[in-house]
Amino acid sequence: MKIRLFIKPTCPWCHQAVAWLDARGIKYQTLDVIADSKAFTEMIKLTGQRFAPVIEVDGKILADFGPPELETFWKQFEK
Repeated sequence: MKIRLFIKPTCPWCHQAVAWLDARGIKYQTLDVIADSKAFTEMIKLTGQRFAPVIEVDGKILADFGPPELETFWKQFEK
């Protein structure tokens, strides 16, 4: 499973997403869209927006979310 998490370092929702994934031992790649302009451009291309966090799991996207939305989104991968 390929998991990428687009974040902004000062975003509290991004910190919550990281904590949620870490608490479950889920491995993911972090892309800092402030430090990496290519990641920022890709995030906009994937979502049509500039808000973080954005998670991509095997091509499926969840954008601008908090832990409750991440919990719901993640259920489709628990099989």
